[in-house]
Amino acid sequence: MNDILEKHKELCDRIHATCVAKNHDYGSSVSELYKKFGLISYVVRMNDKMSRINTLIKKEAEVKDEKITDTLLDLANYCLLAVADMELEKEK
Repeated sequence: MNDILEKHKELCDRIHATCVAKNHDYGSSVSELYKKFGLISYVVRMNDKMSRINTLIKKEAEVKDEKITDTLLDLANYCLLAVADMELEKEK
């Protein structure tokens, strides 16, 4: 396996671990919003992340330990969760 695929697997594992931890802390609030409002609930969250990425590109964050990579991984997680909700809905 080449380096990029190994890194991809590592990042997917990290995204999953973060998702599990956040779900423990916050519950599945975005999934509940999806059931109520549909895909737009994820689009809003993804737009928030994109805005944050844009801000972090332009200037350093004032919040300590906030990294652009964390925000990018959060964005990827929302994309995965959106697909998961869509597929689960389709299976019902």
